[in-house]
Amino acid sequence: MNNTPDTFTSAAEQDMSETRQAFLTGERAEFFAHDRRYVDTIFDDGESPLKHAHDIELRSSSFKWKYPLWYCSDIDAKDCTWFEMARAGVWYTDHITVEDSTIEAPKNFRRCHDVTLRNVDFVNAEETLWACSGVTLDNVSAHGDYLAMNCADVKADNLRLVGNYPFDGARNVEISNSRLISKDCFWNCENVTVRDSFISGEYLAWNSRNVTFEHCTIESLQGLCYVDHLVLRDCRLVNTTLAFEYSSVDADVRGTIDSVFNPSSGTIRADHINELTLDPAKIDPTATTIVTADAA
Repeated sequence: MNNTPDTFTSAAEQDMSETRQAFLTGERAEFFAHDRRYVDTIFDDGESPLKHAHDIELRSSSFKWKYPLWYCSDIDAKDCTWFEMARAGVWYTDHITVEDSTIEAPKNFRRCHDVTLRNVDFVNAEETLWACSGVTLDNVSAHGDYLAMNCADVKADNLRLVGNYPFDGARNVEISNSRLISKDCFWNCENVTVRDSFISGEYLAWNSRNVTFEHCTIESLQGLCYVDHLVLRDCRLVNTTLAFEYSSVDADVRGTIDSVFNPSSGTIRADHINELTLDPAKIDPTATTIVTADAA
């Protein structure tokens, strides 16, 4: 009787050749590789080791030099590391999943489509995820400025970001259960929804349209200004001053707003507003309805 447990190997895995515990050097070391699995492999000095590769699995492997994955498709990486010099690591690549990995190199993921990052730490996320589309971020930690500029169709859950100017020019963005410590977050955006999150940083969401915050805590000097169709549902504005300037707003705020400054139109509901400015020389005060609990 055979007591060995059955193991299932997919047809795709059976068709893959395997490179194990290799130390690869030189430019384009594995150029145009396909249908291959790399395990415990080091891609050392030498640019573009997997340029034009497709149908690749990477397991417990590391990149130590520039441009490792350009013009690639169908990449599955797990337990991998991009070291500091593996900068500009993934560009012009479609259908890539990276899990349980650390990315030390900046300027990663540029003009990629269908990107899934799960349990990933970006040690230096400077200029990362630019002009990408179809992006899923699940339990991602990032530190660096200009994350996700001009991205489209982004979904993030448990994103922990410390860095300024994220999501500039992005569209169709959904973020939940996240913490963003970011100046100038969500500038020039369209169709953004943030739920159950904490955002701290001045000048939040300027020059954007169709921006919604639900069950969020926000701290922002001159935040939420110049927004066309801004919605806040069951939010708290902590130490938030000069809010809503020239914004069309539908806001339901729990607690006190420190100051509201010349919104262009809409309705603002709060328990209390410490300082309210509706300057008829700048805006039409009758276009905005203010509802406070202490005035009821």
